[in-house]
Amino acid sequence: MPVLDADRVVAALRGAFARDAGREELLRTAADRMRAAGPPYTSVYLYMLHGEELVLEAHAGRDTDHTRIPVGKGVCGTAVSTGRDQNVPDVRAIDNYLACNTWTRSELVVLIRRGGAILGQIDVDSDEPDPFTAEEETAVRKVAEALAVLL
Repeated sequence: MPVLDADRVVAALRGAFARDAGREELLRTAADRMRAAGPPYTSVYLYMLHGEELVLEAHAGRDTDHTRIPVGKGVCGTAVSTGRDQNVPDVRAIDNYLACNTWTRSELVVLIRRGGAILGQIDVDSDEPDPFTAEEETAVRKVAEALAVLL
């Protein structure tokens, strides 16, 4: 069973949408609710695609200097350039890794897609090595799919 209760996060997003919450509030709600699941969700970043750049629009957890990431750079940029989610069990093994902080050991990036278009991504950093199971990925993907509809 995954740590993240995706159905609760999606319900919170739908509730916010029903109250006419804007994009900023929806993204912040997703970040806050996912981080509230606790370990392994150390920090949650929501980057949205603006042309050839990912722009940080909401986060919960540690601050990051990486507020803009070019497509193709780091784990986040690689997810967009390849069109594939990224589950990195040990970030220290990645050559082009952009470290948000020195404590991060693993990272999960799930794309937010509407049809064939990539809108952005959910980037989860963890201080734990290799914590993201297939079930955890599926839970994060449920949140990404809800955001794709609601944004």
